[in-house]
Amino acid sequence: MRSTPGPPDVASARPGKSAGLGAALALLRRGPFARLFAVRLSAQWADGLFQAALGGAVLFNPEREADPLVVASGLAVLLLPYSILGPFAGSLLDRWDRRRVLAGASVLRAALVLTVAAAIAAGWAGTPLYVLALAVTGVNRFVLTGLSAALPHVVPDTPRLVPANTLSVTVGAGVSATGAGCAVALRAVFGDGDAGSGATVVVAAVGSLVAALLAAGFGRGALGPDPATPAGVAGRPPPRPVFRDVLGGLGAGARATVSNPAVCAPFIGLVAHRLAFGINTLLLLMLFRHVFTPENVPGAGGLLGIGVVAGLTAAGLAVAALVTPPLVRATGSVGAVRIALTGAVLSQAAVAIWLTLPTVLVSAFALGVFGQVVKLCADAGVQGGAGDAVRGRVFALFDAVFSICYVAAVTLAAVAGPADGRSPGLLGLAAGLYAAGLVTHLAYANGRAVRTSEPAR
Repeated sequence: MRSTPGPPDVASARPGKSAGLGAALALLRRGPFARLFAVRLSAQWADGLFQAALGGAVLFNPEREADPLVVASGLAVLLLPYSILGPFAGSLLDRWDRRRVLAGASVLRAALVLTVAAAIAAGWAGTPLYVLALAVTGVNRFVLTGLSAALPHVVPDTPRLVPANTLSVTVGAGVSATGAGCAVALRAVFGDGDAGSGATVVVAAVGSLVAALLAAGFGRGALGPDPATPAGVAGRPPPRPVFRDVLGGLGAGARATVSNPAVCAPFIGLVAHRLAFGINTLLLLMLFRHVFTPENVPGAGGLLGIGVVAGLTAAGLAVAALVTPPLVRATGSVGAVRIALTGAVLSQAAVAIWLTLPTVLVSAFALGVFGQVVKLCADAGVQGGAGDAVRGRVFALFDAVFSICYVAAVTLAAVAGPADGRSPGLLGLAAGLYAAGLVTHLAYANGRAVRTSEPAR
């Protein structure tokens, strides 16, 4: 088992050539990294398929009708409760054997997916269905948080965290998009009614079971937390109750985030991205439901159009995987985030000015690139800048903040936007959010004299 060293400033590290994407690919020859990578791919394929199948059952099901407020309320039910429970999950990830957590949570998720499939086939709708889907989402976020917290235990040295995280997160997101594409194909086979949607959801349980089997193959304690880290070990005081530990951990995590530029600087940009992404999500769903329909755009309308957008976004994530490591080496993490946010402002503004299908598709690709660059810098900052004792709680805190921002933005778009999604004003607001994130990032970085602004050599 690998013991994590003290919190280095990953984003300001000056890795050599070995820390590029090629080094991450070389990690696949290491058994532990390859196995954890396979766990992520299985879990994210299942998640992509589940989310697309659920969205198809609610939005693109001829037996049901949906409007923006229904979509927003569904997302709120799915995400906001987890925003409260997430930090507790992070605390437990810093106490329990993460191998057992990943395996057990994956089995539980498979069982919950089958329950949701039965509910959809039975015609359930509204809050009862959303509550069941909430359970699936909560468990899945638990799995993804555990994967992020465990990554440093299968990477041999700190400089490789950036490319290793780039490979894991980016390929995982691409596989998630592939899962969504599989859902579209399965709906064509099983049908787009309640019974067909339920059958499509069933398939998502397979990926979770595969992830559980792979996670169970790790040795005990191989993914952390380190045995010397938790309280109550080696003569330390016994651990505090989880509730007190969470409250104390959230406060300490917030202070550590603010005081650590490598963690906080990209976090600022990522908050702006999640807010803009929430607005885009709601408006795009409504546009493909009412404007870019199969009748108006043959071959690229309706749910298929959503699949095209997801595929282009996934392609953008792949490009981000290639450009982020050399970009960080050339400009530093702070420089990379600034470049990405600037590109996001321009891409989002283009959609607000020219609200056409080609512009939407190009913007989906561009925002996939720029948003992922910011996320990779943020994840690497946490993985290298937060100690193993609190890493799970920091990621859980980030998840909670991002979920709240996302739901708030979706709700704003649902209340202020038209039912068909045609809202250049809200799309312009999303561009303004990216610009605000850039300005805040510049002010914070300059005020704190962030060392990560130096290019790596």
